[in-house]
Amino acid sequence: MALGSKKLFCDLTFLIGKNVILYFLFMKLLLHTCCAPCSAAIIEYLLAQKIRPVLYYFNPNIYPRSEYEQRKNECTRYARSIGLEIIDGDYVHEEWLQAIAGLENEPERGKRCLSCFKMRLLSAASMTVEKGLDTFATTLGSSRWKDLKQIAEAGHWAASQFSGIRFWEKNWRKEGLSERRRILLQENGFYNQTYCGCEFSLPFKCKSKQKICIVE
Repeated sequence: MALGSKKLFCDLTFLIGKNVILYFLFMKLLLHTCCAPCSAAIIEYLLAQKIRPVLYYFNPNIYPRSEYEQRKNECTRYARSIGLEIIDGDYVHEEWLQAIAGLENEPERGKRCLSCFKMRLLSAASMTVEKGLDTFATTLGSSRWKDLKQIAEAGHWAASQFSGIRFWEKNWRKEGLSERRRILLQENGFYNQTYCGCEFSLPFKCKSKQKICIVE
């Protein structure tokens, strides 16, 4: 590489890096949160980066309603304990069932999950615009049971439905966050669910544990 070209490359690299740093310093983030155990380490990471997210709890896939309320209450309790705003989305389970109609027998990480992610993240994108924020992310990817490619596809698709916002695609399982997740779960005494959330993931849970499913 010629000297002039090398200098230009270095200058551009510096400017891009500087712009990325400035973007994160001034990021206005909405964080779609699925549950307290998956969210705590991510929130801790964001606060350490001087990013103070607005939390958005929108998970109409969760079944039964009592399970939904328990997970929501844990998220709300944690958010209030650290002084963060949390927005309570609607429990529109019937609309969710319509969104995944025909995909009920899909396996975990199959087409049903992608449709589920799209519905939830589309709502998160809409709320990002409504709140005057510029970026949204989700805690869904912190779980090893989720497909990161599906989450990224759903997030970028949802962002493309609006102008002026972006989806922050990040692997929340790295940088020690998975281990930190386990530590914070114990320290805060979070309710830790044993299945993904929807009624169609219950057979998967019970088959893997060889137990009989009991649904409220």
